[in-house]
Amino acid sequence: MSTADWLPAGFTVQQIDTNHTRLSVAVGGSGPALVLLHGWPQTSRAWARVMPDLARNHTVVAPDLRGTGDSDRPEDGYAKTNQADDIRGILTALDLTGPVAVAGHDIGSMVAFAWAATHPEDLSHLILVDSLLPGLGLEEAMNVAEGGMWHFGFFMSPHIPEMLFDGHELEFVTATFTAMSNPGTFSDHDLAAYAQAYTGRERLRGGFEHYRTLLADGHENLALLAERKLPMPVLAIGSTQSGTTNAQALAPHAGNVQGAVAPTGHFVAEEDPDWFTKTVTDFLA
Repeated sequence: MSTADWLPAGFTVQQIDTNHTRLSVAVGGSGPALVLLHGWPQTSRAWARVMPDLARNHTVVAPDLRGTGDSDRPEDGYAKTNQADDIRGILTALDLTGPVAVAGHDIGSMVAFAWAATHPEDLSHLILVDSLLPGLGLEEAMNVAEGGMWHFGFFMSPHIPEMLFDGHELEFVTATFTAMSNPGTFSDHDLAAYAQAYTGRERLRGGFEHYRTLLADGHENLALLAERKLPMPVLAIGSTQSGTTNAQALAPHAGNVQGAVAPTGHFVAEEDPDWFTKTVTDFLA
């Protein structure tokens, strides 16, 4: 299976050395830069259904985060503030000047948020799609003693999740994606592609490393937010499952927070690309 069989017309993939690693980056369109950061367990493929329309008015930059897809899988560097430096290096290599807009989903939202908190001058707009944020409610949501989500702590454990997921990647992706999305969102080919991107212990490790920094990420976020509020406009997109939770958590920490609830499950850009594109385009305008 070609790793780029999903790539929309007009886009190319480049390998870019940045911040002591090498990242695979899809680029297309023209105009002000719009960076799209995917979640777990996905790759830049997650944006394929919205990239063509967004590229009509923007230079769309969609990397595979370190540890995922066709990017390298270094042993460390998965702190979200450090991954923000990954993305800044990509823009430098592409000679794209800011301020730029960024949209992140799931883990990608955490990287986007860390970028906004550490280098607010880089960003014109911040869009966060169906994600809990370290330091802003994530810790409470993953507290199993209070009925929180069990998977965060499990994924954060060293070695064990790779061992248990190895050989069961497609089963996990199929069960998870279909449970968290509207029926018919993902074809068998889509599910197989995402499973392949995380197949084998080394690819699984690269994905789980994003979780193993979450507690430290929360401490960093709170320290940064104690210094200043986010100055750029923020759009917090929730789903039918999460509602406006993220917008409420962000409100004390940014001067301009807008909330929107997508008519979808977790995978907003793939479940309803028209709604996502219109909502993002209106916000950026």
